[in-house]
Order: sequence, then C-alpha cells, then structure tokens
Amino acid sequence: MSKVDLSAWIGRTEETHDQLTDNLVKRIAATLGEPAPTYGEALLPLWHWAFFQEPVPESGLGTDGHPSRGGFLPPADNRNRMWAGSRLEFIEPLRVGSEVTRISTILDVQEKQGRTGSLLFVTVRHEYFQDGTMALREEQDIVYREPSPPKLTTSEPLPSGEWNESIVPTPTLLFRYSAVTFNGHRIHYDWPYATEQEGYPGLVVHGPLIATLNLRAFMRAQPTARVRRFSFRGVRPLICPERLSIGGQILSEGKATVWVGNEAGIAQLGEVEFD
Repeated sequence: MSKVDLSAWIGRTEETHDQLTDNLVKRIAATLGEPAPTYGEALLPLWHWAFFQEPVPESGLGTDGHPSRGGFLPPADNRNRMWAGSRLEFIEPLRVGSEVTRISTILDVQEKQGRTGSLLFVTVRHEYFQDGTMALREEQDIVYREPSPPKLTTSEPLPSGEWNESIVPTPTLLFRYSAVTFNGHRIHYDWPYATEQEGYPGLVVHGPLIATLNLRAFMRAQPTARVRRFSFRGVRPLICPERLSIGGQILSEGKATVWVGNEAGIAQLGEVEFD
C-alpha cells in the first residue's frame, strides 16, 4: 500500500476553460450517428465529455495511455483505471459555441480492500459555468485497482424494458470515440495491450460511451422529457464487438431506470429524473 498521504489531495481544485466548438460537435455527432446541433443550439447531454481534455504530450503518459498521475489526481502507479460511475445534474443546457469554465474539486480519496486486492476510490466534482451561471454539475467516481483479471460476469440479468435498442460496437466506433474525447486509454483501441496486459478478451467499450448510448435511448423513448438528473454505475465491462442491449422502464412519475448489457446480464445500470 502506498505510503503517500492520499488525504492531502482532498479539496484540491482545478479550473479549465474551453469553447464548445462547432467543429468538434460535428465530429461527436458523426461518431454517434446523430444530427449535429448548430451554433447556439443546446449540446446534447453527455457530449460535454469530449471537451475540457488537457492535451498531454506522449512523454507525459503512463503505460496505460492515461496522463501520469500525481498532479491534480492522486498517484496510483501500477494500477488499472476504471470510470465506475457518475451523478449529473442538468441545470441549463450548454450551448454550441459558448465559452465554458469547469471547476473541478476532489471530494474524497479512499483506499479499500476488495476481493481482487487494494482499490483506490477517487470522487471528483465538476461544475460547469456558462455566462457566469452554473449549467451542469457532475460527480465522477474513479477507481484504480491493482492488476487482476477483470470481472466479466454478473448475477444481474437483463430485465424486460418498456423500450429496447441494440447496437454492435465496432473497433471504428471505439477508436473515433477515443479520438473525439482525446482518451488515450489503450484498452479501447490497442488489442495487444488490452488482452495481454490488462487481461480483457478484447477491446473494452468506454464507460462514458455506454452511458451516452443509455441516456440517448431514454431520450428517444421519451422525446418530450427534459432530463434533470442522470446517474449510472458500471457493473462489469463490455467487450467489442459483442452486441449491446439498451433498455429501460418508467418507475414512477418523473423517474426511470435504464440499463445496458448483453446476454451475460447487466453491465451498466442508471437512473433518470425528468420533467
């Protein structure tokens, strides 16, 4: 276990500025097969993940393709990174072409023991300001685990939904999503690394891409709904090119449960609050 005082990272903040440029929005739209919103129109939910990515030279990357840790995020050398889940509150739509400021704060850092070894949990809050007003608030849960075989099975079967979609994630989709989000994590595009170094049976579908497809399916099924909050947690990884099943159902007025998985069961489970 690391002797570094990880609690020293709690409360650290970072401020980032970006413009929601029309060109990048078009690339996200092309990647997801969606019409691109034009200048001044609302950015679709979760497309903001393609922005606010600090360009780090290759010399500043770790073996896994992520920026080396120990700056804003605490050090987690020789561990595999996972985006475990998020909780988002959509206050006002972000607009294409606008200048946005993101203020990030590390809320918590905890070392825990899991069945496969030591786990480092980091919770980061991101607040997005547009025209001086908060438009979006998000908490991300990031987990760094010691190298071990990934969990590929679950006891949570896919339920029957009120709406259902399916998609086959291709290596091209994964590569293009990595490109538009400037995500260098090699498990998404480097087959030898993903299979030989991290023990996956193939390329891994991005957690945020799964979440984007998950929320998109809800919005297609409920086209008049205005999403207020969305939360999700990863249950297990999904591997390209296994067909994904995406579905959900209304739980009560203004609340729905959504999921993504395959024949082996649920891989990501989420909840939507809406008007």
